[in-house]
Amino acid sequence: MKKILFILFLIAVSSCKNQEISPSDAINTTDLVTTEEGLTNALNGAYALFKDHITFNGIVDQNNMYLRQFYQLSDFASDDIVCGQITEDPLFYSFNLLHSPGQSNTRYFWYVSYKIITGVNTIIDAVEKSGKKDVKTQQLLGECYFLRAYCHFNLARLFAKPYSVDPNSAGIILRTSVTDEAKKARSSVTEVYNSVIADAEQSASLMSLSRGNQYASREAAWALLSRVNLYKEDYPKAIDYSSKVIASNRFKLETKASYPALFANAKTSNETILCIAFTAVDDYGKFGSIASMVFSDGNSGWGEEYVSSSLRSLMSKHPEDIRWSYIKPLKDESGAVQKKNGIEVYYISKFSFQDGSPNLSSPILFRLSEMYLNRAEAEAKTGNTIGALNDVDQIRANRGLEGSLYNQILPSGSTILDVVLDEKRIEMAFEGYRSYDVYRNKKKMDKTYWGYHIQGLKETDIDLSRTPSGYPNLVTDYTNPRIIYFIPVDEILSNPNAIQNP
Repeated sequence: MKKILFILFLIAVSSCKNQEISPSDAINTTDLVTTEEGLTNALNGAYALFKDHITFNGIVDQNNMYLRQFYQLSDFASDDIVCGQITEDPLFYSFNLLHSPGQSNTRYFWYVSYKIITGVNTIIDAVEKSGKKDVKTQQLLGECYFLRAYCHFNLARLFAKPYSVDPNSAGIILRTSVTDEAKKARSSVTEVYNSVIADAEQSASLMSLSRGNQYASREAAWALLSRVNLYKEDYPKAIDYSSKVIASNRFKLETKASYPALFANAKTSNETILCIAFTAVDDYGKFGSIASMVFSDGNSGWGEEYVSSSLRSLMSKHPEDIRWSYIKPLKDESGAVQKKNGIEVYYISKFSFQDGSPNLSSPILFRLSEMYLNRAEAEAKTGNTIGALNDVDQIRANRGLEGSLYNQILPSGSTILDVVLDEKRIEMAFEGYRSYDVYRNKKKMDKTYWGYHIQGLKETDIDLSRTPSGYPNLVTDYTNPRIIYFIPVDEILSNPNAIQNP
């Protein structure tokens, strides 16, 4: 039985077209769908790749995990997390924007993303050739389309310009068939978005069962369509899909009382639409966990990156906000917040405390709060100020801000978009949104505060109030080519049709 499952796993996750599999391990892919167990196990192999440490370039690096790299590549480039010290880990390049095509974290993320995509393509091909149409098979087929859409979209977010900035620019390489040529050119951003939307719509039409929030569902597909259409600036569709998820009544917002346990209990939270389920076996500890760089109880993690003063300043207007509960200050015996390298230490616990472990969580890919905020942004951009404020108030009323609701009145001096984006920044902090929300809205990323994103200087050397624009990468415009990463060198060297980012 173990050998059969291993063979299924190989098929589900294989991404190298020239990979050689010995005859003893060969299996006809149509056998994947001869049993429900075989199809389910093959698909589970794809889900596992979001959290597993797998061999890349001949070694297993404990730093390399799809989700770990996604959150670091996304959020370490934002103004929500400050770099606390110089490190040799390539995560450093997200803070200072000094990317290169050869950095190991982007190379791994590209590799494992296409490994997942090729795995689900293999399953899709086998299922569709089989002609099986039973509800369970269609559900699992829909999950494959969902995972392909999700992975393509995340690749586009990291390696291609935002749709709103340049829809005709080079996107990523679309892999939608097992017969795709290995040396394939990058599709345009528009083509990538259209493919992602088509896959997500297909997945929603196929899925009718609920296997729990650890697996894709019709509502998860709608949530993805809410996000993608918002990024594409198709606001009616963003509103429609957000509303579908909300109206499904399958989920509800956590309250002030239950919110502090949301992330530690993601698998059972009322708010979780989809998470990647981690168990005690997946507790990677100090080496390789998502939490290890942003939290430490003294020896559980490196704890080298902290909540930025910029985000804390925004949140300081409401100390009663329950969302402070995932920000953990490191205090000395007198109760004062400690500093390291001149930076106040505020740890992040959104990826901690599942089953009491400081390094364990089941990261949430989609949750109900985002649907209210996606709809609010789309409403803001289509002139429905009242609707946007009502949706924002839905969040605030459940986060301890019952006495600070907008009640359909826009604050003086603020735009409705400012209100929505500030709320989203606080609500979705550290979950992989902030950089994209800034740049796709054609704003600047302002990191005018001390931290090691400032190159070659010490805290005592700078005067941020005097010449903030004089320091490299302190304020980054959406037109800066470094808001996205270079296509990894492996792809460029092996695929002459793949054009590098400038």
